[in-house]
Amino acid sequence: MFWFVFLVGAALLAYYYIIKPQQFWKQRNVPQGFTYPILGDNFKLLFGLENSTEMTQNAYNRFKSSRYVGIHQGNRPALMLRDPELIKQVTVKDFDHFVNHRSIISEKQEPLWNRNLLSLQGDEWKKMRATLSPAFTSSKMRAMFSLMEQNARQFVNFYLEQKKDIIELEMKDAFTRYANDVIGNCAFGVTVDSLKEPENEFYMRGKAATTFKGFWSMAKLTLNFISPAFTDFLGIHLFDKDATNYFQNLVRETVNYRVEKKIHRPDMINLLIEARKGNLKYEEVHEQKEAGFSSVEESSIGRGTTTNVGMSDEDMAAQVFIFFFAGFDTISTMMSFMCYELALNPDVQKKLIEEIDETFKENNGKLTYDVLNKMKYMDMVITENMRKNPPFISADRVCTKAYTIQPEKPGEKPVHLEVGDMLLLPMSGIHHDEEYFPNPSRFDPERFSEENMDQIVPYSYLPFGVGPRNCIASRFALMECKTLMFHILTNFEITVIKKTTIPMKLAKYQFFPAIEGGFWLGFQRRQH
Repeated sequence: MFWFVFLVGAALLAYYYIIKPQQFWKQRNVPQGFTYPILGDNFKLLFGLENSTEMTQNAYNRFKSSRYVGIHQGNRPALMLRDPELIKQVTVKDFDHFVNHRSIISEKQEPLWNRNLLSLQGDEWKKMRATLSPAFTSSKMRAMFSLMEQNARQFVNFYLEQKKDIIELEMKDAFTRYANDVIGNCAFGVTVDSLKEPENEFYMRGKAATTFKGFWSMAKLTLNFISPAFTDFLGIHLFDKDATNYFQNLVRETVNYRVEKKIHRPDMINLLIEARKGNLKYEEVHEQKEAGFSSVEESSIGRGTTTNVGMSDEDMAAQVFIFFFAGFDTISTMMSFMCYELALNPDVQKKLIEEIDETFKENNGKLTYDVLNKMKYMDMVITENMRKNPPFISADRVCTKAYTIQPEKPGEKPVHLEVGDMLLLPMSGIHHDEEYFPNPSRFDPERFSEENMDQIVPYSYLPFGVGPRNCIASRFALMECKTLMFHILTNFEITVIKKTTIPMKLAKYQFFPAIEGGFWLGFQRRQH
């Protein structure tokens, strides 16, 4: 009798905690494919059967006639939105119902992560966004441009000094070092050269803090998706503790030194010091409209009245850390894919080089922020690269007030969302949808020419997210990429070499998209 009761009890527990959660969307008349118990749609990702891009695209393509599809990240249900108009509805028009991102990391284990702008929620996020937005306007980027160009010239000169006709290199490694040096220079006020000093402490700490690849890293990420409380109980840290302590101490020491010595420098630390005082104002009048689709506009929340939010040293370190986290890997990945596409599409590269040469000649070799933003074809190439290889595979929103998605298509029923329910914006899926981007696997910058831009369906192009919670640093990311590509293509052509992986095959066990075997390409010295 005991064993019978035990087995029945175990079966009931298994049903309510393992089986029933996976039926969440079916019970709400939302189309849903097969999901694995406990791991949900993350099963194949965890065991290297597909990468995160494939996981997102496969889920997106399951029900092509539907405006949404239900998936499960572990046991956590999420509604993946497939319709641009619906995306606009929930992220812009009804933003007050979906203010937050989901919290996936225990604040006890990773306090530095949970205090940054990406993770803050509700009124705390609104105040911090309004405080930090003035730091990312065109005028502030213009002031910071000279620092960034120093790093771009430093990068190119390293390879020019090698006196080789073709230099073979793994792009991701090279661009990670460039991104590291830019962040050191533009955020921390630290001068480093990670190509000449490949194991400098700043780079090694950054790499330790932001590297997510291999089975164990993916397992920790998956476990956080399933149950942050459980990882808290086990004491599992997602980020390298020594590395986060290093950056926290570096920010504190730098801030104290600058305040004491009254040092002003056009970088992120200085902007945060001014933001803490409440001195930053959003300079709306002087904002310049950048060419093309790339940068995102700040919402009324970011343009609001700047107030002193009382940022602690830890708060400041948290903002710099997420800036580092996003820039270190995301930007280097974006530039690696861009070089790969240029190498495999020499006609596109040739046209871009012609624009660069013409710009160089017209401005007597002097590059400025404004000159860079007038380069239309450069923007078209970068825009198409982020369409085909988006820097963010997906983004989430959490329901903060009960909401109902009303039916529009035959067979649809109202979808009632409760507080805490999660939505997913599948950038990788929608960017590869033939309905919005014909022949999506083709690299074609002409999609974003002045003649063709009107054909882009609004809210089908989302590389930096959308709505008030879009990426605050989009201008910085684009400036970083454009500046380096200008200097590279002024001096080199990017070529295919024997080690180049053709066709592209995305790697498994990696959080950020990467090519199997690495981004191996060549810099071929141009003959001027």
